[in-house]
Amino acid sequence: MEKRRHVKTEQVRIASDSIHLEGILALPEDALGIVLFAHGSGSSRFSPRNTYVAEALQEAGIGTLLFDLLTEYEAQDRENVFDVDFLAHRLADAARYLRHREDTRRYELGYFGASTGAAAALIAAAHDPSIRAIVSRGGRPDLAMHCLEKVSAPTLLIVGGDDTQVIELNRRAYEHLRCEKELTIVPGATHLFEEPGTLEQVVTSAKQWFRRHLKRGEDEDDVPWFESGTVFADRAEAGRELAERLLKYRTANPVVLALPRGGVPVAYEVAKALGAPLDVVVVRKLGAPSQAELGVGAVVDGDHPEGIFNEDIIAELGISKEYLEHEINEQLKEVRRRETLYRGDRPRVELKGRTAIVVDDGIATGGSIRAALRGVRRKGPARVVLAVPVAPSATIQALRREADDVVCLSSPASFYAIGQFYRDFHQLGDDEVIRLLESARAGYRAIAATEAGSAGI
Repeated sequence: MEKRRHVKTEQVRIASDSIHLEGILALPEDALGIVLFAHGSGSSRFSPRNTYVAEALQEAGIGTLLFDLLTEYEAQDRENVFDVDFLAHRLADAARYLRHREDTRRYELGYFGASTGAAAALIAAAHDPSIRAIVSRGGRPDLAMHCLEKVSAPTLLIVGGDDTQVIELNRRAYEHLRCEKELTIVPGATHLFEEPGTLEQVVTSAKQWFRRHLKRGEDEDDVPWFESGTVFADRAEAGRELAERLLKYRTANPVVLALPRGGVPVAYEVAKALGAPLDVVVVRKLGAPSQAELGVGAVVDGDHPEGIFNEDIIAELGISKEYLEHEINEQLKEVRRRETLYRGDRPRVELKGRTAIVVDDGIATGGSIRAALRGVRRKGPARVVLAVPVAPSATIQALRREADDVVCLSSPASFYAIGQFYRDFHQLGDDEVIRLLESARAGYRAIAATEAGSAGI
């Protein structure tokens, strides 16, 4: 009978943004490396399927780190659960944590991702060439399509044979990967691999993949791991720097419009510097049938609701006009609920004839911001300005057709997630958004009263 390996297990707390993430680090004797688990939507470090896989890897001499990508509070908001760029930011922080620990810095690292966690793993690895291997179980690598060609880590995609839609999405992503890659389909398995014997096949494939790729050859040189260069301390600092570039609009009757939630702290600083009113423009993603995390478009409210659509995905999934109409109506209900939450019974700030400055904390692909710009344009402003701290240059170029002016502080060549450019990129709650909006209203009223007094009104 084979002797069981001794595994040292430790409860850990991983610093990320302004919070700590809870995790379980397990290190077998003479570990080959450490695999970090990026959980799927809604699961935690106690996920039974990932725990099963982790224990099997430990028996094979591979260390594991099971940790929560979100705090309990953050996970209550389903938007956070499907924000793969933000999850990638958290995963990169966990990798950085292991590299800074004296007892783990020598180990090679790999990622095991499930569902949306697989996209997060691929996004994080695209910017960290030292990651040795990736395994995706029932994953959504298509959500990382914008950076798949940059992934250098050998990648294994495992999909259930009866998970028809996800098979097709994995095949699309597979074609974009330029690294060593394999696509394994487990017959008879559905999305969660709950059928007898199917998860065991995942374990067998994952063990073989990690054992093959975590081990460094004698003739291989060390690959430097990526240490994210921070551009901004937090969103407030980004807003202050952005405001300096927008001072030319101070006398152009400006209105500052934030995309909540992340855009509000940035826009707050801009509005304060310009002495302008601050309002919000709420955009909602349109989700695919049975796959809310897969965006097929976006919609913004107004007198005439504005929508944009990804026609390629709509055609590929065969989404009906009736479904789209229903989804638009459902998301508009949520848009109006949030507008009431943020604005109360106050009317929207009038834009007609004014300079509308649309602000977010950054842009990745640009779908939501494009919908916002079109919605704002229909309200009749004299000028529409897009202002963001950071975005890919290709995205900025594409958006220049939607705005009269675009102000972007940084368009780095290497871009995988907005959180990469912030030291503190915590997820904002509605209470923080409401507090900033109320503070901005109070500040603008004080400015207006002072100006009225000076004019003798």
